[in-house]
Amino acid sequence: MKTAAKRIAIVGGGPGGLYLAALMKQLDPAHDITVWERDAADVTFGFGVVFSDETLGGIENADPEFADAMARRFARWTDIDIHHRGESHTVGGQGFAAMSRKELLGLLQARCRDLGVVVHFSTPAPDIVGLRASHDLVVGADGVNSLVRQSFSDVFRPTLDRRHNKYMWLGTDRVFEAFQFFIKDTEWGTVQVHGYPYSDSGSTFIVEMHEDVWRRAGFDTAQEFAPGVSDDRAVERIRELFAEELAGHQVFANNSKWLSFTTVRNERWHHGNLVLVGDAAHTAHFSIGSGTKLAMEDSLALAACLHEHQDVEAALTAYEAERRPVVESTQRAAQASLEWFENIGMYAHQEATRFCFNLLTRSRRITYDNLRTRDSDFADRVDAAFAASQGLPGTAPAMFQPFRLGRLELKNRVIVSPMDMYSAVDGVPGDFHLVHLGSKAMGGAGLVMTEMVCVSPEGRITPGCTGLWSDEQRDSWARIVSFVHERSTARIGLQLGHSGRKGSTRLMWEGMDEPLPDGNWEVVGPSPLPYGPGSAVPREAGRDDMDRITAEFVAAARRGAKAGFDLLELHCAHGYLLSSFLSPIANQRTDSYGGSLHNRLRYPLEVFDAVRAVWPAERPMIVRISATDWASGGNTEHDAVEIARAFIAHGADAIDVSSGQVTADERPAYGRSYQTPLADRIRHEVAAATGTAVIAVGAIASYDDVNSILLAGRADLCAIGRTHLYDPHWTLHAAAEQEYRGAGAQWPVQYRAGSRKPPTSRTDAVRPRLSLLRADLPDRNVHLRWTPRNQLPEFSEEPQIARSI
Repeated sequence: MKTAAKRIAIVGGGPGGLYLAALMKQLDPAHDITVWERDAADVTFGFGVVFSDETLGGIENADPEFADAMARRFARWTDIDIHHRGESHTVGGQGFAAMSRKELLGLLQARCRDLGVVVHFSTPAPDIVGLRASHDLVVGADGVNSLVRQSFSDVFRPTLDRRHNKYMWLGTDRVFEAFQFFIKDTEWGTVQVHGYPYSDSGSTFIVEMHEDVWRRAGFDTAQEFAPGVSDDRAVERIRELFAEELAGHQVFANNSKWLSFTTVRNERWHHGNLVLVGDAAHTAHFSIGSGTKLAMEDSLALAACLHEHQDVEAALTAYEAERRPVVESTQRAAQASLEWFENIGMYAHQEATRFCFNLLTRSRRITYDNLRTRDSDFADRVDAAFAASQGLPGTAPAMFQPFRLGRLELKNRVIVSPMDMYSAVDGVPGDFHLVHLGSKAMGGAGLVMTEMVCVSPEGRITPGCTGLWSDEQRDSWARIVSFVHERSTARIGLQLGHSGRKGSTRLMWEGMDEPLPDGNWEVVGPSPLPYGPGSAVPREAGRDDMDRITAEFVAAARRGAKAGFDLLELHCAHGYLLSSFLSPIANQRTDSYGGSLHNRLRYPLEVFDAVRAVWPAERPMIVRISATDWASGGNTEHDAVEIARAFIAHGADAIDVSSGQVTADERPAYGRSYQTPLADRIRHEVAAATGTAVIAVGAIASYDDVNSILLAGRADLCAIGRTHLYDPHWTLHAAAEQEYRGAGAQWPVQYRAGSRKPPTSRTDAVRPRLSLLRADLPDRNVHLRWTPRNQLPEFSEEPQIARSI
């Protein structure tokens, strides 16, 4: 589509800004484009930049000449080498391409000159307000410390998350043959190097460590370094520290000093004729890829949208709508990766193969299935290491290995998570619950959990909630438990809870968390604070209330034991009564049950102890917690570790790690398996040492995710909810997909005729595509001048969207 020629101002002459200028000038030579760059043309930061095949494909489609020039300078490799505790492990089939950042900038600068783009180096941009008035489009491509973004911060509303690790970007003349992770245990703590080749003469060498380690190592000098000046003292110490890894080669500095990575997010990326690209709009930690890659992808998308829309604001709206989901997905993966490296010391005890697998899958973009496709030998070693760590024979998929929870034997590691159905009458579960839970038990899961079963009429969330305050309810539950035991090999667990301040609300599909229009009952909480706007104000629980509710929990537990439940879970999550005692957002008491975390734990632990005393000793008792409130002033993952520690000390057999729902003001960071890092932290900091199981839950949707979580040691069991609503036989279908027919996934005799893997399975659908990608590769390598080891493309289950123009 031909659009009118535009006058365009680009602030920032890095790869994103220069590439956008070149693309726009190619689309229409009549565009009047000026770039302002505050640094000199030959000034850059860092050494090499990494690209994915998706990005390179977009560049090739948009500008074949420039793509060819890049390709002639690429270093490509396929392996990742991990060095830790005197051992080296190689994992193949990854697929990377990198080049010198200085050469990339030189190519872009030459391309802009050839196309007639005006570039002012060593020149700060004019006033942004004036530029907006005199230009059709103003682009902020001026990096993480963007002046454009700062000038309009009230519009873009940025958040800058300064992280806990320190890093320094260096180079070396040692040419690595693969991506290198050097994990070094020092007297000060763990230090790691991310290294990769970018040419036939050099490699990037990024040194990273936690700020605490950095201080203990004496790197925290008060000296300030001018722009372009490196921290020579630190560089020399790094040469000494990594002398073995450098193997006699040199380390080079280039504006190299200690930095703290800052994750940049903006609520908006555009305003009128002003737009942000690259690091000015968003950043993603270097451990999963290159900011240069994201910036150039932004430029591809922005150029395409400007070419497709006559109106600038419509084009910018389309650009943001296209790029934001991709960037946010990348940022979620980057967040998981950077947090893993911040906490790398937690994993130092892991067996070497499991440590490597944990490192490789840290961002959740690479999974067990991905690695098996790339390097089946390594995947076999991972399987063997997991089985050995559990003292188990055979090579069943991790999810189908048995597990002992207290004295309870589970046939596999899949749990049907508690899910409220709001379908009881006077608290009595009926035929719906029999079919609902019975079908999940026959569907292959090792453990099926009830919804939250309330301990009193006043402890219900809604009028449709189930209970255990009467013998009639007990007997109805006993019927369901008997069916599960007689018709399946699953176990069934009881979740007990009290709604607290979140009670007396409508059924979920009539208005979640909204008060009943009539027939309300009084709600109670630790403090007279409502859950959210429009919620009922709870009565502050007094001593008599607390004693009565404790007695109700005890009576319900006794009925549950008599009904035959195999396990009891105390619900201390999601803002219900016991959870609200734990949270400083809901609990603002001034007595011995409020204030410090120790005091806030007091009542939930009293209830736990009282229930544990009457629950049969041979049956496990576990606790579900909200590991973070996702709100300012609330509990964090650090508090969760101490909460878990307290319940474990009181005899909990497992910690079920959920999050949030404590306040209506929460801001969760949703994403695939988004709560698993919380479980991981609790498992490694407290649970593993005591032999206490940890359950991961939250957007775990595939068997590949389950296997990956278990194999990496992030949890012992996985609880899956909504996926089981979509497919009650999900676990059996996962076994069929993996061609597993062992004891961990026994089909009911009535269903065995359907137990074979369908001919059009997920696995069969993916593998032909992978072979097609491999077949495409030789043509892409024609112009490579340095290609160590073998070449394979990068496979990603969340491919980046690269626009073609």
